[in-house]
Amino acid sequence: MREQLEKIKEEALKQIEASDALEKLNDIRVAYLGKKGELTSVLKSMKEVSPEERPKVGQMVNDARALIEAKLEETKTVLARKAREEQMKREVIDVTLPAKKSNVGHSHPNTIALEEVERIFVGMGYEVVEGPEVEYDLYNFEKLNIPANHPAKDEQDTFYINKDIVLRTQTSPVQVRSMEQGKLPIRMIAPGRVFRSDEVDATHSPSFHQIEGLVIDRNITFADLKGTLAEFAKELFGPETKVKFRPHHFPFTEPSAEVDVTCFKCGGSGCRFCKGSGWIEILGCGMVHPHVLEMSGIDSEEYSGFAFGVGLERIALLKYEIDDMRLLYENDIRFLKQF
Repeated sequence: MREQLEKIKEEALKQIEASDALEKLNDIRVAYLGKKGELTSVLKSMKEVSPEERPKVGQMVNDARALIEAKLEETKTVLARKAREEQMKREVIDVTLPAKKSNVGHSHPNTIALEEVERIFVGMGYEVVEGPEVEYDLYNFEKLNIPANHPAKDEQDTFYINKDIVLRTQTSPVQVRSMEQGKLPIRMIAPGRVFRSDEVDATHSPSFHQIEGLVIDRNITFADLKGTLAEFAKELFGPETKVKFRPHHFPFTEPSAEVDVTCFKCGGSGCRFCKGSGWIEILGCGMVHPHVLEMSGIDSEEYSGFAFGVGLERIALLKYEIDDMRLLYENDIRFLKQF
């Protein structure tokens, strides 16, 4: 028994000294000190030892166990320290290096322009209203005084889901839905995405954004429309900005007009930006057609109103002097970082 214990102890110490990883130490612990280990097997065979020898053998087993455990702990400490040192070498950090810069996002130029327009009109008492992008033909055309076979339907190159449902070509249907609610007076703008079957180029896209405005109240005149848009232009492009109204035609307004502003680059004297004219076209507008009011359940004898619509991308292109609309959608980080 003594020889067996000596042999077990020597083999265990030899294996511990040869170990170069903490995992191997754990395997040795299990092999010699575990429930089915070498020393445990010796203890189980104590019944074969005479009663007089049992205390001596028991003491020898305990001494061997203590020696093996001490050697295991000592080696574990050495290997753990060594592993830590190697880890520190691998993960060394140079605290003198500059910190990595955090890339923080910012608003898209379209969003910046939209927030500016909303700020201006909310400041004048307008409400911002949204509506569905997939719209009924009834709201997108008919209730805006554009019946079936009207030429304006061809001009807008509409995406049809079926004969009654379209991708809206303008945000004017939001105005109709607001009028139908019957809560008068109305002062609102309706920003949102619209869709037309246009070829992609520097000034056109099949998907773009519009901001349309509507005012309905008693005694609203064209003078109110002119004053509102003149104030809007001054807030957006500068206090020296002037506006010019040119006669035009829209089915849902009568009379109708296109609105130009003095070029904010040259002040109206003429330059490359305004093509020498001194003026830049920005939006269309007019007095709401009486028939449009009547179709929405509003008495055109008692109420009148005006409406206007401006392309959000056009404002962004003008305000930030961008010469190609496609830049707004290509997500080139070099371009977007400028804003």
